Amino acid sequence: MQNTKTQDTLVGLFVACGIAALFFMAMQISNLNGFSTDNAYTINARFENSGGLKVKSPVSVAGVRIGRVSNISIDRDSYESIVEMQIDAQYSLPDDTSASIFTAGLLGEQYISLEPGGSEDPLPANGLIDITQSAIVLEEIIGQFLFDKAAEE
Repeated sequence: MQNTKTQDTLVGLFVACGIAALFFMAMQISNLNGFSTDNAYTINARFENSGGLKVKSPVSVAGVRIGRVSNISIDRDSYESIVEMQIDAQYSLPDDTSASIFTAGLLGEQYISLEPGGSEDPLPANGLIDITQSAIVLEEIIGQFLFDKAAEE
């Protein structure tokens, strides 16, 4: 069977469309295009361990994404992780809100879940969330389990 230029061109277009589709799916999965910081305010939280949390990780309340992590740094005095979050301005949080780092699924990405309290006073822009729960590190749990089993024997 003899190849023609038309067949070569069609195969090339098919491969190019496949690469474009893979790129589009990768962008959709990575959630890089779902949140704008144009109309957002900043809040901060301190964690003993931020685990695998990354910049642009989702911030959610009751499973609804209301913001993104904008910066992660370390406090040089207390060696705690300082997480800065951009929250959409349409959402107002009480000043007794708590923050926890969770994992989406067993091996999924980490995100911050905010639990609003019952206070009437809103959390101000650049405010600090006082009540936090650090990420659970699976390796530490497995290590504790193994050491406990070794101590029993």
